[in-house]
Amino acid sequence: MITNFIKVAIRNLLRHKTYIFINIFGLAIGLACSILIVLFVMYELSFDRFNEKKDNIYRVYLSGKIGESEIEGAWTAAPTAGAFLEEFPEVIDATRLDNWDEVVVKFEDQSFIEKDVILVDSSFFNIFSFPMIQGDAGTALNAPYKIVLTESTAKRYFGKEDPVGKQLRINSDTTRYTITGIVSDPPKNGHFDFTMAASFLSLDRATDDFWLSNSFNTYLLLEDGASEEELEAKIPAILEKYIGPQLQQAMGISLEEFAEAGNRYGLLLQPLLDIHLDSKIQHGLKPSSDKKYIYIFIIVALLIIIIAGINYMNLSTARSAGRSKEVGVRKVVGSTRKSLIRQFLVESVFLSFISLLVAIGIVGLILPEFNHLVNLQLDINYFRQWYILPGLLLLSLFVGILAGSYPAFYLSSFKPVAVLSGKLGSGSRRSSFRSIMVIIQFTISIIIILSTIIIYQQIRYMLDKDLGFNNEQLLVIRRAGAVGDKMEVFKQEVLKFPGALGITHSTAIPGFPNNNNGYGIEGWGAERTVLMNTCWTDFDNPDVFKFEIKEGRFLSKDLASDSTAAVINESAVKKFNLENPLGTRFIQPTDQTGGFTYLTVVGVVKDFHYQSLHDEIQPHIFIHMPKDWHWGYLTVRLAPENIKETVENIENTWKEFTSNDPMQYFFLDEEFENLYKQEKRTSKIALGFAIFSLLIACLGLYGLTSFTTEQRTREIGIRKSMGASGQKIILLLLKEILVLISISTIIAWLFTYFAMDKWLQNYYYRINLNPLTFIMAFLVAVIIALLTVSYRAIIAAKTNPAIALKYE
Repeated sequence: MITNFIKVAIRNLLRHKTYIFINIFGLAIGLACSILIVLFVMYELSFDRFNEKKDNIYRVYLSGKIGESEIEGAWTAAPTAGAFLEEFPEVIDATRLDNWDEVVVKFEDQSFIEKDVILVDSSFFNIFSFPMIQGDAGTALNAPYKIVLTESTAKRYFGKEDPVGKQLRINSDTTRYTITGIVSDPPKNGHFDFTMAASFLSLDRATDDFWLSNSFNTYLLLEDGASEEELEAKIPAILEKYIGPQLQQAMGISLEEFAEAGNRYGLLLQPLLDIHLDSKIQHGLKPSSDKKYIYIFIIVALLIIIIAGINYMNLSTARSAGRSKEVGVRKVVGSTRKSLIRQFLVESVFLSFISLLVAIGIVGLILPEFNHLVNLQLDINYFRQWYILPGLLLLSLFVGILAGSYPAFYLSSFKPVAVLSGKLGSGSRRSSFRSIMVIIQFTISIIIILSTIIIYQQIRYMLDKDLGFNNEQLLVIRRAGAVGDKMEVFKQEVLKFPGALGITHSTAIPGFPNNNNGYGIEGWGAERTVLMNTCWTDFDNPDVFKFEIKEGRFLSKDLASDSTAAVINESAVKKFNLENPLGTRFIQPTDQTGGFTYLTVVGVVKDFHYQSLHDEIQPHIFIHMPKDWHWGYLTVRLAPENIKETVENIENTWKEFTSNDPMQYFFLDEEFENLYKQEKRTSKIALGFAIFSLLIACLGLYGLTSFTTEQRTREIGIRKSMGASGQKIILLLLKEILVLISISTIIAWLFTYFAMDKWLQNYYYRINLNPLTFIMAFLVAVIIALLTVSYRAIIAAKTNPAIALKYE
């Protein structure tokens, strides 16, 4: 029986090749978009799932408030892992993790730049699933200066040689690291990457018992059945035990007094599988994605499927008059309504399966470009997991039934007497249904177009907004410490080049803040603490970055007292209500024994963006860098001419000062753009799917217009014979389309306004929704729609009325 249904379906479909082609292509584009979105969503949801103990692994994160500043970050103190392991029986293992962003690794006379070097405890390989190829996972990192390489890194350094036992030099460290093992390359869908894993015990702070400095990631492995909530409930008592005495000693207040002043200090647990999609917790090891974008893309996939399904419904019901006699005859010879519904659904599902095959071909063609667009390496192997092919078939079945359900029930409802006697209704209800479907199609398309335009405008606003400093022609050199105590000499050598206009040394630069410290303010009382982003720097910082001094002055090398001076930004003045900021003294804790330094404010700089425009500018403080501090960044302001030559000169000078170390550098304006990588990716995906959704809608509109003009051929002929001009005929055919798109536009405007206004709330600095943007989206939709149907309208208008009057 099913074979007969399929044969009949094929025969019926071949009678209407134009409409079938439009349906297949429309459904194929919808299915292809859905497959791409599913690939993307599955990749985002797959993070860290390769870990065998994934359900028992948790990251500890800091959740607190100091003054008016809320903190949620994956920072913990060095003793956290050991204390949790000792105090909580449900914690069966723990590891700390620190990452070095870019380091120079040397083996004999070769130098390599490694971007992902981590330092971990020996328990790391017991918690995470990174199989050892060589070496003992339990002892590979159980002592200082041991290091494990990934398989690809080992091949890159040593080829086919056995690397175990060989020694590497990292940065300027005089002690060599001994290779103790080889581990499989970590999967790309982990929330951190690494090429080398060194022993955490190599760090000076590995045995530190100071709880008030939070710099490291801490991971816990809990026993089966352990409750996250119950463990979190025990943490405050441990913080009181360990942090309370140190806080009392450093600041002269108890943890209770600290909390009573409106502050908060807590440690919470985050399940491993939640890390990648939780963008609220700062300082992850790899940029997190935002869960809301997953939902957005799933909704977009559904909307595109709906648009493709509406195409099928529209064209099927539009062809109803042509199939009405078929229905009437089949009912007369004994076909039941149930069998007719089954037949029409088989046609729809069969068409959907053909569309799936076309969609798979489309995905294969555009996947490389899609990967380039989203900067990922997605691939699809339809036989990798057992559920992929059944899932695609079920999707195709669902789309086929969804798209074919209304036409099936509608066509099967025709009365044979009415059909065969030529008394079938005029079709106003059918026409109304098709109009509603077109409105839904174009409403969805305009929503996607308008949303894409607004996302793009917000990105442009963030990229073009005045940052409060000049980030162009700024060359930033990492690892300033490589030049050691020759820092000032190196700076003077760089300034000899005509293309180097200025150079400064600092621990932080805009886009790369790395110290958020607590300070007291003289006269406020010990229990009141403020949090400020801190930058230790030399005296040349404002000349290089072009910060604007709003009040007072910057730090000066001519004043010895400026070793304990400070410059703050306007946000600090506003947030701390400093009526006379100059002369205000901030209190900076200097050690664990209660020592502190007074820092006198000598200047106020205009607010500048040192983070992305997602966040409000927070209080910021500049302090003079001690002479024996060499870490951080060197930033060089370049002349716009001969940049390449100047960079080469600086690079050669760097090698002279660092024993031929490679110079790691970047341009600040380029890195600042990377702060909006996720938004850029989202806008590109949205633009692609906006084009696809509009293409599907236009295909349907073209098919529907073709059918409508065919049905109205006789009417057009009569109108022309009565003196109607070609222009009037064209306007007659286009008028209905304009009305439908206008209705779609009004609905889309209302929906998009509220949805995008809510989306823009994610940005502290954001655009205002502009009416011109909404008008632009309407014009785009109108122009594309008119271009789509004009061809058919012009053909109809040029038809000879004598031929048209013979039609039917």
